[in-house]
Amino acid sequence: MSVIAATLSPLLAANTLTLALYFERDFTQMALLTGYHLCGVGVAGFFFVASARVWGKRHLFLLGTILIVISSAWGGASGTNYKSLLWARVIQGVGLAPFEALVNAAVGDLYFVHERGKRMAVSNLALFGGAFFTPILVGKITDTLGWQWSFYLVAIFAGAMLPVIFFFVPETAFRRAEYLNTDFTGERSLEGKSQLDTAWEMSHSENTRTRRSPDGSGPTSFDKHHGDSEARHLHSQPPIPVKVSYARSLLPFNGRKTDENFFKLILRPFPLFLHPAILWACLIQGTMIGWTVFIGVVLAAIYLGPPLFFNEVTTGYMYTGAFVGAILGFLLAGLLADWSTNLMIRRNKGVYEPEFRIVLVIAQLVIGCIGLYGFGITANDLTQYGWFLPDFFFALEVMGMVIGAVASALYIVDAHREIAVEAFTCLLIFKNMFSFGLTWSAYDWLVQAGIIKTFLWIASIQVVICLLSIPMCKPSYTLPNHEIRVLTDYTFRHFRKEEQIVLSAARSAKDDATVVALEDGHMVLTFMSAYDALEG
Repeated sequence: MSVIAATLSPLLAANTLTLALYFERDFTQMALLTGYHLCGVGVAGFFFVASARVWGKRHLFLLGTILIVISSAWGGASGTNYKSLLWARVIQGVGLAPFEALVNAAVGDLYFVHERGKRMAVSNLALFGGAFFTPILVGKITDTLGWQWSFYLVAIFAGAMLPVIFFFVPETAFRRAEYLNTDFTGERSLEGKSQLDTAWEMSHSENTRTRRSPDGSGPTSFDKHHGDSEARHLHSQPPIPVKVSYARSLLPFNGRKTDENFFKLILRPFPLFLHPAILWACLIQGTMIGWTVFIGVVLAAIYLGPPLFFNEVTTGYMYTGAFVGAILGFLLAGLLADWSTNLMIRRNKGVYEPEFRIVLVIAQLVIGCIGLYGFGITANDLTQYGWFLPDFFFALEVMGMVIGAVASALYIVDAHREIAVEAFTCLLIFKNMFSFGLTWSAYDWLVQAGIIKTFLWIASIQVVICLLSIPMCKPSYTLPNHEIRVLTDYTFRHFRKEEQIVLSAARSAKDDATVVALEDGHMVLTFMSAYDALEG
């Protein structure tokens, strides 16, 4: 189903001229049919990822498939109504969101760290490979059956996949004991607690010893509640889940996966954009995907005019290079991902660091940026270079894109799997909103600056972004890499822990105002006031 969902974004790539004449609109308005579709993916990601965190992923895969069937049939039947087709494309984006946002997180649910490299490459191949193969078919379908059938065929195949998903795609998210999530806590689960946690606990214990009741005879009531609740929090583990029957596993929902507030989870990705690892992943993956969308939007304009005068069929065939590049990129990423990691582990005396995944960005820098520079130079003079060289460099650009996508996804899953769902939400939002913005300006940039100048700027920007991987890998003089990750995650993780501790103490003290405030998500603002109120 990921392959079918991936066909939605580039569904109109080869039909730009046909649709512009059919709806009597300019190229920018045709590009916005893709732009608003991507916007729908980004907005839906907020709600769907939060829902996956609370209730699991299965119901979202089912909902996404149903929306794809409905919106695809709607798009094919939109007739000459541009606004109707535009809204059908937006709903298609909403249906695509679960498959774009949650498949990589599901890989993290199902496989161990050393097994994820090839699986992550395959899951991304399903998304990106399907995306680049689509225009090859759509151009011929449009020429033979009409552009409407590109929508109808998606509805037919997605409808055929719905019973497969219903019967054979179980829930992958479960409540698990914390000590089983060895890649959530990393070395803390194997070696006790990190130095940062130990320091916090020592200072916290010191503060507890110094807080006395007014008569000096013993600890305050808050200390008792705090100590008891913290002990329960640290030592209690959820029971082993009982295996449910096959019939019950078919239900869209099978219980909450977390007690966290749904609306608070919707807002949680926003501060993570300031997280160094998340920001790096957004740039490494999102910008290259944006440049690929940019090329796809302007490709028809480049080839449909002089000197080649391609039609929608031959323009669609130009995506053969991109498809081959996607295949080769994922093969290379799959081979390099685990091999390079094992090599780095041996050089690091048997110690694994998730930063070893960033080594893949070297391949993205070399292959992807050569593709961007080369496409701009050769597409600027088709009379001299013909159609093959631009297509060849397009393939290299796509290879770099998929290698970067695999590298960033692997690093996020390995280094920050505790916040992987929110991290992939940030990636989903950034790359789709960035691509949406590019669809507004693509044709204007080409007209005003020309092909070669535009792509030289784009390629140079990508070189700078790839070089940002150096500070991500460079070890600190005071802290090893795993402690740097603990430091960047520390505030996020500790506020969540402390919120649960204070909430338990507030409930025990029957402080309804504090309970309501914490449950409404005002954790940071109310923590200190709740602390003082309970102590008093």
